[in-house]
Amino acid sequence: MIHLVYCDDKEKVLEKILDGSKTMIIRAAAGRKIPHSRVFDGEKLYFMKKGTAKISANATVKSVQNYVKLSEDEIVKVLADNQEKLNLSKKQQERWHKKCMCLVEFENVSEIKPLDFDRQGNMDDWLILEKIEDVVVGTSIPYNYDKAKF
Repeated sequence: MIHLVYCDDKEKVLEKILDGSKTMIIRAAAGRKIPHSRVFDGEKLYFMKKGTAKISANATVKSVQNYVKLSEDEIVKVLADNQEKLNLSKKQQERWHKKCMCLVEFENVSEIKPLDFDRQGNMDDWLILEKIEDVVVGTSIPYNYDKAKF
């Protein structure tokens, strides 16, 4: 599978990925949520800066850590142990301070010729796809959430 990851524009997440100061993405929630347990080593990530509708970089998944039912102390420890790779601001640390976490480390980041994203209604900030063309203007197909179900 491949994954399309929305990057927070206010926190300059894509810029940090491209300059190498961020080598891990986090998604966290009160309960299991995509991409928890649905992203694997060797899969391809595509990155899009939120608000641009341009898919502009990709990388390969290096490793994945999935956590459920973390205690307060465990949440703090996981965030602290991975901060060097996550490069989270204080605000982001508060946002991702949740009981269920998915941490995705990546490598081989490269900028790509920007692809026009065909946004459809009700899309999450992480999409699981068969191929990137499924969400590119001109070749997109209606997005369904079959691959995003647990």
